[in-house]
Amino acid sequence: MVDFLAENNLCGQAVLRIVSRGNAIIAELLRLSDFIPPVFRLKDKSDQHKYGDIVCDFSYFKGPEYYDGKLENKPELQDLDEEFRENNIEILSRFYLAFESVHKYIVDLNRYLDDLHEGVYIQQTLETVLLNEDGKQLLCEALYLYGVMLLVIDQKIEGEVRERMLVSYYRYSAARSSADSNLDDICKLLRSTCYSSQPGAKRPANYPESYFQRVPISSTFISMVIGRLRSDDIYNQVISIYMGITVNLVEAWEPYKAAKTALNYTLESANIKEQASRYAASMESLRPQVLQLLKEGFLREEIILDNIPKLLNCLRDCNVTIRWLMLHSAESAYDLNNKRLRQIKDQVLHDSKYNVKILFQLLLDTAQFEFTLKEMFKQMLSEKQIKWESFQKEGSERMTELAEVFSGVKPLTRVEKNENLQAWFREISKQIESLNYEDSTAAGRKTVQLIQALVEVQEFHQLESNLQVCQFLADTRKFLHQMIRTINIKEEVLITMQIVGDLSYAWQIIDSFTLIMQESIRVNPSMVTKLRATFLKLASALDLPLLRINQANSADLLSVSQFYSGELVAYVRKVLQIIPESMFTSLAKIIKLQIHDIMEVPTRLDKDKLKDYSQLGARYEVAKLTHDISIFTEGILMMKTTLVGIIKVDPKQLLEDGIRKELVKRVAYALHKGLIFNPKAKSSELMPKLKEMAATMDGFYRSFEYIQDYVSIYGLKIWQEEVSRIINYNVEQECNSFLRAKIQDWQSVHQSTHIPIPKFPSVDESATFIGRLCREILRITDPKVTCYIDQMNTWYDLKSHHEVTNNRLFSEIQNTLGTFGLNGLDRLLCFMIVKELQNFLVWIQRTVLKDKAALDVFKAMLGAVNPIQGIVGNASKVYASAVAKTQKIWSAYLEVIMKVGQMQILRQQIANELNYSCKFDSKHLAAALDNLNKSLLADIEAHYQDPSLPYPKEDNTLLYDITAHLEAAGIHNPLNKIYITTKRLPYFPIINFLFVIAQLPRLLYNKNRGMTCKKATDAVDWPPLVLGMLTLLKQFHSRYTQQFLALIGQFIRSIMEQCTSQKIPDMPSDVVGALMFLEDYVKYTKLSRKFRTIL
Repeated sequence: MVDFLAENNLCGQAVLRIVSRGNAIIAELLRLSDFIPPVFRLKDKSDQHKYGDIVCDFSYFKGPEYYDGKLENKPELQDLDEEFRENNIEILSRFYLAFESVHKYIVDLNRYLDDLHEGVYIQQTLETVLLNEDGKQLLCEALYLYGVMLLVIDQKIEGEVRERMLVSYYRYSAARSSADSNLDDICKLLRSTCYSSQPGAKRPANYPESYFQRVPISSTFISMVIGRLRSDDIYNQVISIYMGITVNLVEAWEPYKAAKTALNYTLESANIKEQASRYAASMESLRPQVLQLLKEGFLREEIILDNIPKLLNCLRDCNVTIRWLMLHSAESAYDLNNKRLRQIKDQVLHDSKYNVKILFQLLLDTAQFEFTLKEMFKQMLSEKQIKWESFQKEGSERMTELAEVFSGVKPLTRVEKNENLQAWFREISKQIESLNYEDSTAAGRKTVQLIQALVEVQEFHQLESNLQVCQFLADTRKFLHQMIRTINIKEEVLITMQIVGDLSYAWQIIDSFTLIMQESIRVNPSMVTKLRATFLKLASALDLPLLRINQANSADLLSVSQFYSGELVAYVRKVLQIIPESMFTSLAKIIKLQIHDIMEVPTRLDKDKLKDYSQLGARYEVAKLTHDISIFTEGILMMKTTLVGIIKVDPKQLLEDGIRKELVKRVAYALHKGLIFNPKAKSSELMPKLKEMAATMDGFYRSFEYIQDYVSIYGLKIWQEEVSRIINYNVEQECNSFLRAKIQDWQSVHQSTHIPIPKFPSVDESATFIGRLCREILRITDPKVTCYIDQMNTWYDLKSHHEVTNNRLFSEIQNTLGTFGLNGLDRLLCFMIVKELQNFLVWIQRTVLKDKAALDVFKAMLGAVNPIQGIVGNASKVYASAVAKTQKIWSAYLEVIMKVGQMQILRQQIANELNYSCKFDSKHLAAALDNLNKSLLADIEAHYQDPSLPYPKEDNTLLYDITAHLEAAGIHNPLNKIYITTKRLPYFPIINFLFVIAQLPRLLYNKNRGMTCKKATDAVDWPPLVLGMLTLLKQFHSRYTQQFLALIGQFIRSIMEQCTSQKIPDMPSDVVGALMFLEDYVKYTKLSRKFRTIL
């Protein structure tokens, strides 16, 4: 009969593919469960308020028109809904595909059962498949995996969350309009069961059987499977159903009367005591046995070969004891709100004399014993044939030599010629040579006969008297014995060890031992070598989900292997993270001693002061702490390079990643806590906190500089990479609030799975420390309360005239956060400017350009100023009238212009600081970037003059890449930047012109300070006003700027013409202000002075 799993057996291959897919689906569900967007849980009040109207459960299907109508009536809700779709459709699609695959799995299984029933597979029925050992196993697995899928979904992805995700997918995808979509069936299968995994939650009625019945499965099939299993399984009350997901049958079987009655006998106090006491006794007897076996040099090849059954029994007993104690003592297996479960747990712990440290030690020792035995057995198995043939050759040669001895030709003391013995020994030699390694059974039987023959020949021919002959015979018998031992080295022993040593049940429980592992490492870093064996033992759990996937040659093998291997490597990293943590604790003490206690030895020192500077106690403490760090490093490096699943774990890389992780955690926390500002403080906390933060960052930097040689890492490289990653990630998260399509953590190039950057809850409107820093700078330099003096790069308080801050602020930020921090701040300001300009244009279109009275004024004004080269008659009255009629517009207008101008000033200061530090710290880089920039601009200008000359193609990223470098080096002008795309706006130059002349009466010209506001209570800060207007006009076509400047020029000429005709000797202050505006505009934009004379 054809093997059920043979490639040409269609029936076997079909069910094998189904089971393989089932294991892959479970891995995908577990993987996705870590990526559920928090918004679908609607736990926070802010989320409920913001997204409550667009994130719906299945109640949506009862009245979709109601929900859709609510959206249509609120444009802002539509906008939010579209933004939500853009941010979540990708992950929703991934979840939907996983849910769909669960439904498809059970549909395919049912179809397979129908095919068996209808005779599609020749000579195969459900009964014949269940009679086959492999067939029975696969069908049981197929049903079991479906149950596991449903339970995993309910435990990892709550019912309400599933419903909200499915409804969102339905609303946002094309599935609702697709005729072949099975979305309805998926929704019916995965609708909420009301199950909750929270402790103390009440179990829903008829759960989980009603859940399992949502897609009907043949009752005949289920009955036959249970019938086949009834005599195959023995249950404890706590079992692992799949990859460490544990179930306590006391709770799970509560609703089922017959099962509950059967289990109650097992759970009688006497039975629990008997079981627990037995395993307590096993613990006491097994530990000394395993320790004896692990003694250096005890496990030798001959010991293993002679005691294979005994060693396997010891291994089996250890693993059974560990399994029972770990499962029955696991916190996750007991709901402590259930009185009966609490009593059972207390009795188990008491009667088994449970001691978590002793159990952990037995696990360590068993893993080490298992690993050593496996490695030695693998070695013996690989050398099996070579050794067997070597023993065969030695034995045959011994017999040939003895034959020659009895020939009388070869002289040997007192051995007479004996032709019979000569012939007999030659025959034995030939018999040994004829033994066939491939036919191990026949060879083994014949070898035993040859040994017996050699014993008999020694007795019957009285050869004992000759010691040399006896020695030859003894040696040959020994070689033959070795051949029997060697032929018994079989792969089945390794398979037995693999089955016996399975630790998949502890895939999740093992986490409860993490603190004990870490404490053991902290006390004795060399413990890592023992833990290596435990990690490898845990890696054997991967065989469970991968077996069928591998057998089916499925493409899912790599994906599933990577998932489980990645999970295990993440756990290894978590355990070993105690080493970097301990190192940093010691390091903090070292830095404290170096900064506060140990005095720096001067270049020249009087010998009578030598004792004062020696400070032996403090220096001894530093040496001791440094030695501790070295010991920790040595501990982790003792763990050899290990293949955990399919991922190679290099201890040196583990150490470096661990150090990076601890650095990131500490630096991120320091930045989060250190840069929180109180806006109500009398004087700004900005500079003091920056100085304090700079000292903290310097401490981290110095510690890395100190440690790098002792742990063999590139300290400066790690420092720069990780600090830049922290800052760039925080900038990215802060900028998310300005983006429609948010960058999620799993999409971020700065976030890492192995070295994650922690996220902290917001303390104000900012999401991160970089946002708080930026908003604090904006607060203290607010144009409403400060005055910026451009010549001095300083802000002064409008009321007290005291200095608020100056350009040294940006030097301090550079000292604290480095180039990355300043650059990140610059990026954030760009986003803020974009947001302000976008909102401003929306306001103009919806408010100003919809105001009929204002439009009439603009139209009349346009008529009055035409032609623009001419003079406006009765200018003062015309201009004053237009300004007065549009007065209500200008306060909101001014606020935006000033904000944008303020941020542009800050961007200029940042660019100056970046450029200065780049030239100072890296003059060659600064020169290279500057030259490259000029060369590119020259080439681009040349191309526009002559299109035949080269120009970067569309797919060439050179210009984009060089821009990032130039901005980081401060080689750019923020005033030339185009922030937004714009459309034509009617009357736009007139509107801006009227706005500017409306502000001029509030300003006063001072020879020393330039333009300043007349009253502190009516604040208008000149530089932000000019730069804000410049930036706004820069976003539009250049003709708008030309028309605007022409209107200013006309205003100056018209007012002066009126003054001349009325013989007013002094130049009006508004004209002075308009002239200063033109002067500063030309200065900032670097326009030629000819342009001003043209006006």
